[in-house]
Amino acid sequence: MMPIANLEICEGSWEALGPEASEIRRVVFIEEQRVPREEEWDGRDDDCHHFLALLEGRPVGTARLLPDAHIGRVAVLAEARGRGIGAALMVAAIDAAYRLGHPAVELAAQTHALAFYARLGFIPFGDEFLDAGIPHRNMRLSLAGR
Repeated sequence: MMPIANLEICEGSWEALGPEASEIRRVVFIEEQRVPREEEWDGRDDDCHHFLALLEGRPVGTARLLPDAHIGRVAVLAEARGRGIGAALMVAAIDAAYRLGHPAVELAAQTHALAFYARLGFIPFGDEFLDAGIPHRNMRLSLAGR
């Protein structure tokens, strides 16, 4: 993956990254995708590793790694999409899971993003399902041999 000029991925707690990450998630999930607030704010953020993408110092993307090695809440603001920021966030989350000793990572991908995650090595499993009214499919990436 080519490095993106002026992109920094920060890793930290919800306390440290939450203010910026929550604003990105509010815009992408609640406003754009019409996810109900009570589904977006699931009470699990304090237990997660968070990632924040800064483009030229401006927060433009976020993701989180749950204690069970699920990656979720991957979001990039519309004006910053298509530049590899989502992939950079995913690589940071995958690397963190590996550092923490997880044998694999999983995620629930919105079906329109299956190809994006497949390019990162994720393999779909199970049936399609609805989450917040949006079609999803579970995917897994083994970290063995990394």
